[in-house]
Amino acid sequence: QLQLVESGGTLVQSGGSLRLSCLASEFTLEGYPIGWFRQAPGKEREGISCISVTGATTHYADSVKGRFTISRDDAHNTVYLQMNSLTPEDTGVYYCAATQHYCKSSLFRDEYDHWGQGTQVTVSS
Repeated sequence: QLQLVESGGTLVQSGGSLRLSCLASEFTLEGYPIGWFRQAPGKEREGISCISVTGATTHYADSVKGRFTISRDDAHNTVYLQMNSLTPEDTGVYYCAATQHYCKSSLFRDEYDHWGQGTQVTVSS
């Protein structure tokens, strides 16, 4: 069973930064494209970023482009999401997920098979 565990979510002021981590347990992340998604209160879960198996390809939603950076460290079985210049609109539960497809700009959540439990990010104004 593929298990992913997100961490790093907390309360932060607008303009601040956070780094989220996605740790794989019981399996190796190597060989899987990984995506980050978020779900704001009352909204559907949206894709915000993904990274390819090698890390050479990344995609970002327009809403986070230029502010968020995804990276992977396969030696530590972890994918990171560095989030800068946070705004209250970034508030939500952040999930990482693994796919057996590819990291695509569409960030289509139905293509991701294995999900973590999420970590809460709250940005105060």
